[in-house]
Amino acid sequence: MGIRLIKIAVIYFFIGLLFGLYMSVTHVFKLATVHVHVNLLGWMSLAIIGLIYIQFPKLERTPAAKIHFWLHNIGLPIMMIGIACAILGISPIFFPIATVGGAITILGVLFFGYNILWHLRT
Repeated sequence: MGIRLIKIAVIYFFIGLLFGLYMSVTHVFKLATVHVHVNLLGWMSLAIIGLIYIQFPKLERTPAAKIHFWLHNIGLPIMMIGIACAILGISPIFFPIATVGGAITILGVLFFGYNILWHLRT
């Protein structure tokens, strides 16, 4: 699972870079929030989590790791798309959609934290 998380993180890295390049070229910074969240919760967080799972392989075999993987990778795209659509003014319905995606992501991260605090041993 660690390698899979690192590969997904690289995809988020590319997406984040493209958002940054778009904003740089157009000087339109409306989607800076999406850019930051993609880079932090997608690229950085998932890459670090992937490295942790490679370093401590027992952690990636727990049910908490699997739950975290799915919740993080379902919630984050929902949140990012919701934030982007809300900021671009497509519909106000995207604000609560972004909130739901964020809540799903946070729940996943809580499972990761539980996994580390409960199962990581010296």
